Amino acid sequence: MKRTCWNTELSVQNINEKVTLLGWVSKRRNLGSILFIDLRDRSGIIQIMIKDADKFPDLRNEYVVQVKGAVSRRETPNPKMKTGEIEVIADQIIILNTAKTTPMIIADETDALEDTRLKYRYLDLRRPAMQKYFDIRDQIKITTHSYLHKNHFIEIETPILCASSPEGAKEYLVPSRIHHGSFYALPQSPQMFKQLLMVGGFERYYQIARCFRDEDLRADRQPDFTQIDIETSFLDQNEFLHLMEGLIKEIFQNTIGYEVKLPLRQMTYREAMSRFGSDKPDTRFGLELHNLKKEVFANTSFEAFQKADVVRGICVNGVAEATSRKVIDSLNLEAKKFGLGGLSVLKLEHGEMTGSFVKFVSEAEKSSLIKEFDAKDGDIFIIAAGPANRVNPLLGAIRLSYGRQLGLIKPRSYDLLWVIDFPMFERDIESNKIVASHHPFTRPRDEDLKYLDTDPTKMLSYAYDIVINGYEAGGGTLRIYDQDVQKKIFNILGLTDEQVKEKFGYFVDALQYGTPPHGGMAFGLDRLAMILGGTDNIRDVIAFPKNLSAVDPMTNAPTKASEEQLKELGLSLIDEQK
Repeated sequence: MKRTCWNTELSVQNINEKVTLLGWVSKRRNLGSILFIDLRDRSGIIQIMIKDADKFPDLRNEYVVQVKGAVSRRETPNPKMKTGEIEVIADQIIILNTAKTTPMIIADETDALEDTRLKYRYLDLRRPAMQKYFDIRDQIKITTHSYLHKNHFIEIETPILCASSPEGAKEYLVPSRIHHGSFYALPQSPQMFKQLLMVGGFERYYQIARCFRDEDLRADRQPDFTQIDIETSFLDQNEFLHLMEGLIKEIFQNTIGYEVKLPLRQMTYREAMSRFGSDKPDTRFGLELHNLKKEVFANTSFEAFQKADVVRGICVNGVAEATSRKVIDSLNLEAKKFGLGGLSVLKLEHGEMTGSFVKFVSEAEKSSLIKEFDAKDGDIFIIAAGPANRVNPLLGAIRLSYGRQLGLIKPRSYDLLWVIDFPMFERDIESNKIVASHHPFTRPRDEDLKYLDTDPTKMLSYAYDIVINGYEAGGGTLRIYDQDVQKKIFNILGLTDEQVKEKFGYFVDALQYGTPPHGGMAFGLDRLAMILGGTDNIRDVIAFPKNLSAVDPMTNAPTKASEEQLKELGLSLIDEQK
């Protein structure tokens, strides 16, 4: 079963050469005495011509075969194929294995539902389009290893079975067979281990780390995922971001041949939220949010606008005619999901402003609104009022939806930026308690330390996200290394000394032994592969993913444990029906 070469290594330079190829029958076309098959291996597809087909074995789709023959020029080239100028005239074909009729089409385009694709994932992975995703994923990892090693990083593995740590998302717990009633946790990230490696003096660490979070799933999230995890000592924020930009530049160049221009621009969290309604703004198109309370409705008689913390809006061009009552109802339904009573929608048609809200708008306000957006006939205004932490995300989501609907985003375009200066703390909407915006080890900006004892909600942090096309592709922070500052942060979060010792004891102890200034970040490997691969579904770039119910349709995981297994672990299940 020796092959002389991969399919796509052949070209017109190899005409008349004898070759031996291995692969799967991708497609067959029977023209009577002549049979054509497309032979697929990992590199791609090549056409095989079989003369006197009756003298060869019967071939079906997905049979595994060995083909021996000579390379020849095709009479009718196929410019869509890498090997479209040549074919192989078969002298001998050996069937290495047969195959049942597959439950799905194995081609770049398939009509199979996602559950079918996941159930028969090993067949789905044969599709050339899928294998390209994994070529990109592999190249990201190769580039990461190369770039970080030449910049003095060392790769170190951290534990998968570790202590539970309150870092935001719910954890997966693993019961201990030896210590009944005790549990390991699967790491949400190597956060504290990577910081301890800085205490340990390694200065520059990385690993391609498996992470686990028991979260509700969506198109760009999985319960088990992979991070490019990085930590450094003795770098300030700009030095660190510059180093990471170099990595991203090489990843883009080596995977898709795209030239990223450096330095990347930086946008503050406040600007991102006020202009785009998101801390991960897709800046490839306009439809920016405008502050209307000051510029348009400063003297409004409309009570809801008077009392609102903010009044903001967007102007969508040319959709007035298509904005039916049904569309407006759907927009108002979206507003309710964000905790707001509704939206004010106005149309500009034939020089007149219409809509149920128009009776509350003065002539001066109408003129100001048109001027603010430089609006034209056919445009609509979508206005929201209320708390900024609800208004901004709502309008950001509507903005993004219209951007996609109206084709405002140029295909295969890339826009990269850093979002910086995140709030150190925020108030929980339900409890009104102060909580950490990132994690309790995030370092406050030096100039904001004065607010520690007066108003910590005014503090900004050394936190940063890299945003690519509206996706948070990675994020991190500089870390607190001063013991006194760390203690005050714990106090602000309402943690007692006993709670700190219980949750973070070993880590707080380590801070007492000469901790260097340090910081880091993690890139989402799956998300990077998704962006560079041109798909919006993270399951496409993970070999054996879970569906939106966190189930693997192929293996049926998660499965029930036997009574014997539970007994060995010292566990019993609660009967939920009682």
